[in-house]
Amino acid sequence: MNDPTSSVPIRRTRSGGWWLLAVLLLAGAGWWGWQAWQSRQASAQAQVADAEQRVGLLEESLDALRRDQRSQAQRLQQADATNRVLRDELLGIGQRAALLEDNLSRLADPDRHGAQALRLDEVELLLTSAAQRLDLASDLDGARRSYALAAGVLDGIDDPAYLSLRQTLAQERAALDAVGADPRHAAAGKLEAFAATLQALPQRRRAVESADLSWWQRAFGRIVEIRPTQGNVIVEPVDRGAGLAAMQLELTLARAALERRDAAAWRTALARVDAWLTRLWPDSTELRARRDKLRSLQAQPLTLDLPVLGSSLQQLRALRGAR
Repeated sequence: MNDPTSSVPIRRTRSGGWWLLAVLLLAGAGWWGWQAWQSRQASAQAQVADAEQRVGLLEESLDALRRDQRSQAQRLQQADATNRVLRDELLGIGQRAALLEDNLSRLADPDRHGAQALRLDEVELLLTSAAQRLDLASDLDGARRSYALAAGVLDGIDDPAYLSLRQTLAQERAALDAVGADPRHAAAGKLEAFAATLQALPQRRRAVESADLSWWQRAFGRIVEIRPTQGNVIVEPVDRGAGLAAMQLELTLARAALERRDAAAWRTALARVDAWLTRLWPDSTELRARRDKLRSLQAQPLTLDLPVLGSSLQQLRALRGAR
């Protein structure tokens, strides 16, 4: 007979094998799942890195496209500016061509006498040059030469319509010749001569001659000597040097006003020079003569007073505009 207890271990062994197999299966499934999860994570990370790389490449491409777009816009702006400049130059060339064509048509017009038009242009240029010489440089000699040349050219025009212009030009030349020297140059010469004579002024009052003294002055003059004071005259060497420097500065300001033809500043500077004369030198005949000369300098005119100056140029332009 079989022992009933002998089958129990066998069943236990089989049951333990099934459990071990189940555990192994579960462990294998877990390992496989973990490997699959790791693979998916690595694949996802690789996809993310690849996407980021692609995004970076796209951003770089966009930046390059933007730079190209900006450079293209700058080139278009430069091309537009160049086109505008070329258009302006073409317009200028067209205007010059039109002016040249107009001038040629005027010269070819028998009614306008092309040679006469050229002579009138030369006369206008000479009269304009004379006016500029007087206004800018006060060049009387140069203006007279320009007027003489203009008169010579005008004499070569035989049109009777310009007879009154010849008379006006002759009157203007006569008025200009009557001026003599430029008032500014004359005033400058007088001012320099005045400044050169200041050092010759006596710094002390002259002693009274003995013949002009009374009997008691002659009798007691050897005992008591009376000297008149200098009043407000500066005596100290330092103060006197400063005063002389200040007076030289006023003379320089007067010269500057003379160059500008500023009559008000000229008179003001000379008035201050006169004030310094009374403070630097005592009253004397020489000082009074210098002050009189200074007052005459203050009244010296600095500009040309010619009402007819420029009338020839105005009349010539009016005649040419009317024709």
